[in-house]
This record gives sequence, C-alpha cells and structure tokens, in this order.
Amino acid sequence: MAIGFVNAVILDCPDTVALATFYQRVLGGQLDAADPSWVKLDCGLGGANLVFQPSPEHRPPTFPDPHASQQFHLDVQVTDFDAAERELLAAGATAVPGQAFEGFRVYLDPAGHPFCLVKK
Repeated sequence: MAIGFVNAVILDCPDTVALATFYQRVLGGQLDAADPSWVKLDCGLGGANLVFQPSPEHRPPTFPDPHASQQFHLDVQVTDFDAAERELLAAGATAVPGQAFEGFRVYLDPAGHPFCLVKK
C-alpha cells in the first residue's frame, strides 16, 4: 500500500512564468500563473502538476557532466523527432551536442534543465 501520491514535480528557475509558458508550449495543458511564486501547469500528469518556483540564484545543471547532477529531467514522447525539434528550438530549447541517439534526443529548457524527446 502506498503512503501517498505525487502531487507535483517542482522546478526551480529564475523566471517562473517564462519557464512554465515554455513547458505549456511543449506539453499543452492549463497554466495558472496567478501567483508568480508558485506557477502551476496541469499538463496531464494525472493528479500531479508541474510547478515552477522562483530561485533567483538558480544555477543550471551542467549536462552532460558525469560528475554533476541533472537535478531532474522529463521524457517527452513524440512521433516525429524533426518536427518536434523545430518547435522546441523555436520555443527556446537548446539541443545538447552529441546527445542524439536512436530513440531519444536531449535538450535543455530555457533555464538549463535537461529533458529528452523519446520516440513513440
């Protein structure tokens, strides 16, 4: 029996509304930015939301550095890598050089958090 359930996945970032808007463009969903200190994105994670909280001195992870933490990462499933990549880059993502493999590709969001596109 579980003790609880995931209520939210929280990302620290310097600009909560900007990063939440980026992920809304990537994942869709309803954005609640009424309180910029706790911006919520309901993007289909069941009962959980992505939540963005301010971290004025946020330091993005150094990826791919085997001696540093990714802090967290999302896998975003797509059917067309190339079309998704064009949209991600237009939205502000950065492709990580040397991190495109059979079945997945790695990007950084505008705050520097790594995330992957995975092929359906």
